[in-house]
Amino acid sequence: MDLRPLWLAGRLLTRLPFPEPSPFEARLSGLSVPWYPAIGGLLGVLLTLAATALASVDPGVAAALVLILWVWSTGALHLDGLADSADAWVGGLASRERTLEIMKDPRCGPAAVTAIGLVLIAKWAGLQALIAGGTVWILLLIPLLARAQLPLLMLTTPYARDRGMASEQMAQLPRRAAWAATLIAGIACIAIAGWIGLGLCAVTLLVFGLSRRTMMNRIEGFTGDTAGALVEITETVLLLVVVVLSAVFTP
Repeated sequence: MDLRPLWLAGRLLTRLPFPEPSPFEARLSGLSVPWYPAIGGLLGVLLTLAATALASVDPGVAAALVLILWVWSTGALHLDGLADSADAWVGGLASRERTLEIMKDPRCGPAAVTAIGLVLIAKWAGLQALIAGGTVWILLLIPLLARAQLPLLMLTTPYARDRGMASEQMAQLPRRAAWAATLIAGIACIAIAGWIGLGLCAVTLLVFGLSRRTMMNRIEGFTGDTAGALVEITETVLLLVVVVLSAVFTP
């Protein structure tokens, strides 16, 4: 079995020490996409183990350490996409061309800083609640579902730019494998968490649908930045939904 697509997916989405996929071929970029949910699952395992190991530490401190690990392990890749998308949506003034232009600007404006700050605060608060409540196993599912949206996005949404890494991936994308990876991610979540997993899948699809509609309305497709923003928004929403529902339905 050729594991180079897995290694490439790991190197693209994380800072974890995945082997160099050598020799590199252009088709590997597309073949790596169906492995994205698996990389999310690996991140979920890493975060769950870290949160479990820190169970005896003050929940606020433990949550901060897990969040630092979360950001480091992804290289802040998706946070960067969130920041660029926030600036572009605010500054683009409903113009497709202006929105795409701003997303290319490496500088961060107030919208970017605000978006990153709010997401990190929300994640820290959610992690603290999970750690205090002893339900950190939910972290197994959240990065998995968030990254399962990436192949789904490529399967259902055009790329908004003429060129880019995602356009090359889509050209080489094995569609059957990508659909299978997305479905397997959902089935795995339901198998692990039952009705909770089914609810998280439903929320994930809702976030995906709303985000995709927003992308299509503004830029008529997606970019790497909006894909990263989708991952961050989904992780944050799922984390908060779990905490809120646990508080509501726990006697």
